[in-house]
Order: sequence, then C-alpha cells, then structure tokens
Amino acid sequence: MATGSGKTLMMVGLILYLYQKGYRNFLFFVNSTNIIDKTRDNFLNDTSIKYLFNKTISFDDKKIILHEVDNFQTTDNDNINICFETIQGLHSRLNTPRENSLTYEDFQDQKIVLISDEAHHINVETKSGKQLSKEEREEINRNNPYILNKYAPRLIFDYSLKDLRLDGYSKEVKVLQTDAELFERALQAVLLSQYRRKIFEKNGQIIKPVILFKSKTINESKNFQEQFIRGMTNLTSNKLGEIEANAKDEFLKKIFEYLADNDISLDNFIIELKEDFSAEKTLSVNSKEESEEKQLAVNTLEDPNNEYRAIFAVDKLNEGWDVLNLFDIVRLYDTRDAKNNQPGPTTIKEAQLIGRGARYCPFKINDTDDPSKRKFDRDLQNEMRICEELYYHSNYNPRYIQELNSALIKTGIIPDTTTKRKLTIKKEFKNTEFYNSGLLFLNQQEKHSRDDVFELSSTIRNFPYEATLRTNINLSRDLFENQIKEGELRLQTAKKALYKFEFYSFSNLKKWFPNLEKLEDFIKNEKYLGGVKITVSGLESQLQELKPEDEINILTKTIGQITASLAFNSPEFRGSKEFRHILLKEKIADKELNFALNENCFGTSEEKYFVKYIDRIYDKLQAKYDQIYLVRNERFFKLYNFEDGKSFEPDYVLFLRRKKPAKKLYYQVFIEPKGAYLKEKEDWKQKFLVALKEEHKIEKL
Repeated sequence: MATGSGKTLMMVGLILYLYQKGYRNFLFFVNSTNIIDKTRDNFLNDTSIKYLFNKTISFDDKKIILHEVDNFQTTDNDNINICFETIQGLHSRLNTPRENSLTYEDFQDQKIVLISDEAHHINVETKSGKQLSKEEREEINRNNPYILNKYAPRLIFDYSLKDLRLDGYSKEVKVLQTDAELFERALQAVLLSQYRRKIFEKNGQIIKPVILFKSKTINESKNFQEQFIRGMTNLTSNKLGEIEANAKDEFLKKIFEYLADNDISLDNFIIELKEDFSAEKTLSVNSKEESEEKQLAVNTLEDPNNEYRAIFAVDKLNEGWDVLNLFDIVRLYDTRDAKNNQPGPTTIKEAQLIGRGARYCPFKINDTDDPSKRKFDRDLQNEMRICEELYYHSNYNPRYIQELNSALIKTGIIPDTTTKRKLTIKKEFKNTEFYNSGLLFLNQQEKHSRDDVFELSSTIRNFPYEATLRTNINLSRDLFENQIKEGELRLQTAKKALYKFEFYSFSNLKKWFPNLEKLEDFIKNEKYLGGVKITVSGLESQLQELKPEDEINILTKTIGQITASLAFNSPEFRGSKEFRHILLKEKIADKELNFALNENCFGTSEEKYFVKYIDRIYDKLQAKYDQIYLVRNERFFKLYNFEDGKSFEPDYVLFLRRKKPAKKLYYQVFIEPKGAYLKEKEDWKQKFLVALKEEHKIEKL
C-alpha cells in the first residue's frame, strides 16, 4: 500500500476481522521505536486525534477492551491483546529470555497474528546472495525482482503511490529551486507557509501548515536551527522589502499581492511571522535520545493545541511519520550521489520523504466535498490550489533536480509529463449580447431541520447493493422483507446487524429521521431499509435457504455501506427548488487546465457522441430557435439534489431562445451523457434532472 493510503487503518480493520475469527493475541513488530510509539498511540490512546478504533468496540452486544501486553502467557481470552516490539528487541527477547518477556513458548499451540509494519526491512537477505552495503539494505523495496518473486503468489491487492495520486488522494508536488543562502531559502518557505495559512483561514479552515528543514548531519541541523531562530528574531520589513523587489517566482509575487490586497503591512506581517515561528515553536527530532514528549509532539502536529511550525531533522522522520499538514520541505544541503545517470540512495530517500509529505491534508469547502480528495486539479487559478500542494525547496542545481524528478516519477508521486492547456470561450460567443447579459439559473444547497424527512434518500435506497457467497449465479432477493417463513427471525437478524453499529441507536436515528416511531419501522418500511434490494451471488441451493450466519454477514456489509453513505451525505442539507439567476459571464469564463500528457482531456466517448448529435440536429433546432448555445461545464457550476443536497456538475448546459412568441422565452437544459455501466449507480442524477421540469421554481426578476 502506498504511503498515506490507510495502511494503519487496514491493520485496525484486520485486527477486528481476525478477532471475529477467534484470534485474541496480536504481535506488532517493526524496525523503529518511533513507529511503535506512533502506532501504540493510534491503537490504544482513545484521546489521540489519530485514534483509529471506535470509542466503544463491541461484538454481539459484548464490549471488547484492547490490552497492551508484554507476553502471551496469561492473556485475556475475551479481549484483544497487543504486544509491540522492534525487530531487534524481538530477536533479543526470544534468544535471551527474561521474566515477563516473550519467549518461544509463547508461540507454541497459540493462535497469534503477526503484524509486520514497514516489512521491507525484513527482506534484506532476499535481495540477492551477495553482501549488501548499508545503503542497499535501506533501499530494498517491492520493485526488486527477488522481493517481487517472493511475494507475488501472496499479493492480494496492490495500491501504488501513482494510483493514490491519480485518484486524487495525495497532495500534488512542486520542486522550487533558488540560489539564495540557506536562511533566505528557509525564509521563502516561511512566507509561503504563512500565506497558505491565511488562504486556509480565509476559506474557513483552521489548519496550521508545517515546514520540515532537512539537514545532512545532526550538527548541521542543530546549527541551522540556531541560525533560523536568530534570523526570525531579527527579521525586518527591509528584508521582506528586498525579497519583494527581487521576487521572480510566481508564488512569491502572489504572497505580496495578497498582503497588498488585504491591507496587511510588512511590519504587521513580520509580527505574525515572529510569533508563529518563534523559538518555542521549533522542534528538533534528530538524535535517538529525543524525549518521548517530542516523539508524541511530532506525531500530533495536526492537533489544534500543537503549535509547532518548524521541524528540524536528518533521518528520524524518513519512515512512520504520518503528519498531514506538512506542506514545505527545505533541503539544507547541496550534495548529489547519482551514478551512471541514475538517482543515488540519498536522492531516492528524499523522494520517499516527499512521498510521505504528499499525504493529503483533509478539508471541505462545500458540505458535499469529499474531504480526503483534491478539489482544484483542473482550476489552476484557484487560490486554494496551494492548500493541496507540497513544495520541496532546494538549491538551484539542474542536474540534481533532474535526478530527483526521475526518482519522483519512478515512485509515482509526480506524473511523467504534464501540460497546461487553456480552455477559451469562443470570441464569437463572448461578443454576443447573450453571453454578456444572459442569465444562468442555479439552485442552492440549504440547511433544513429534517422534520419533513419521511424516508431514506432514494440515492441510498436504490443503490445496487451486492454480496457474494460463492459462485456467480445471481438471484435478487429483498432481505428486509418477510419473504420466508422465519419472519420474526429475519427481524432479529436485521436488528443484530444494526446493533453492530453505534449509529443505529434509536436516539441517533431519530436525529436523522425525526418521523420514525420505532426501530422496526426503519427495518420493515419500504421507505427505509424495507425498500433496499441486495443482489446475492451463490449456489442455487444456498440461495434457496440462506444460513443465519450468511444472512447477518450480508446485512452487516450492506448496512455498513448505507452508514457510510449517510455519513457522507450530510443530513443537514438539501437542494433548493428555487433557482436564482446569475450573469452567465460571471460563471462561464476562460480557464487554464493541467493534464498528464497521456490523459484524454477531450471528454468521454459518450460526450463526444453527444456533441456530434447536437451538431447533426442543429438545422432542426434553428427552425425553432433564434439562438442555440451548447456550453461545456468545466467545473464552472454545480446543481444540488432536492432530496439530500448532494452536488453534481452536469457536463453541458444547452441554451435556446425561441423565435415565437414575441415575448422572450429561454430554455436552459442541463445534460449529462453517461455510459450504460453508470445507469444504476448514478440513477439519482437522471431522476433529479427529470424532476427539475416539474419542481423547479424561478426567482422573480
């Protein structure tokens, strides 16, 4: 799994799954004490912002407790027992037994789950038969053919860093070069970091960006930290004035333009910088002797109460560092170690560190946004783009940058080649009266009390849920209706499945569905779970009479999906039926877009066929209408579903002005060409668009 794709969360899921399979004892081992401290916090500290289990863990109405243990000799067979160890510590314990320590006897006749994190460190001997250097041992990875051959038969799923980036779940990475002295290089990162913080705050996000200053040696790191603190303490407006006067980079110009536009003087800006980057808000994490307090601080940088802005390090954070609000990495040395035009071990390590820093920092601007995904890939002019980018600051060294880019492409964190393309409104359209004074009517997302909610949203209720028992023989059957004799048993089974989720306590359900009278109505009524259909695949004999355990597994899976959908679609919003006008030219304008070179940026096959279709019937339309304009919606505007406020961006809007009668009459038609494979899953869009004709209300002009 790519860094930042949820590896630790996967471990938590596996622990709960294996508990259900009868396992109670779990050994977590890794090569680094730092990773153990971080994982222990994620697994056991329910006050941590990164705690991954539910506050209450229960199976079949029985509460489960997580215990940290030193060995498995007298463990609790009702609860989850976890032992944390380093690989080195585990080896020492097993071969030099001590009291209350793990021994080989702990593993005899015991069901124990071994969780090996950062597992490439245990593959040193697999790489090849020769003696390995320290650098080679550290750079072993899955791409090595020996490692790949070893694990290929066991590989379940491969989610690479490239896939993570392409799916929008990482920051984008930019490499900035400067020939400035070290403190000036650092100061540029500070200015950028503070500007990013202001953009976050302007858009209602309380997120504190963090900078990592990376040195070659511990002494160099300590010395630069002192230099940095002195430089920030003595910073003057004259210094910032010099930077502004010499600013050639686009990002530096934006910072000073923002200050001027918002009437922030350089003197006031310096007061901010000195406060936010004062000595007590810098943190060194270099030596093995760093205190436990610092280890926790560096792993909770997203916490609102954690005020550290600048981290100074050498190698301590290369693995196991899960900070999401890291937006700048400053390289404080200028060496290269390439051989035969190939990136050396240091450059590869730096690329891997950049990969860790590229973890996405979640936020929502609109209530329907996915907080975990990039939102501004195609909108290069949006000021929020900087909040989805990681900047790597280095000395001006074209050969090194070329080597680093090669390593970043190899790891998949940046595309091979990208290109910017301008999306331009046609001049003949821009010059029309319609473009300059015509109107676009859009609805709004609005809050509501849910007092008028009498059903589960149709987008959730009509989703094609699927479950597989064994084969590909399909039989659609409604599991919530009493279609078999054991109707009472079915109700109890559904209740058991619901009870696995804290969400379905009746008091919580009432918040979402105020008109529910009792839990049984939620289960049986056609407007709630009673209207949900599940397609079950299995042998015909299995489908004739589902076993209770199969039934509850199917229901639990489906209810889990429903819960996730409910949580994602906020219950507080819906789409207004009133459509308000806005000048067309204020919404539809020129845009600059960013594409991977091999990306198809001209639309899907359905979209192309649709445009050809409009072209083919254009003469027929001209017989009825004065003006005909088909406009591509390249993330210019959204519509909001009446039922749940869920947003979507129709691909096209067709404007038509009728010749007769004399009174001006406009048609505004939203169009979304879709492939057949999306017919069921996105059926809600079809129903919403059809409903527009009857249910829309136009704001009076």
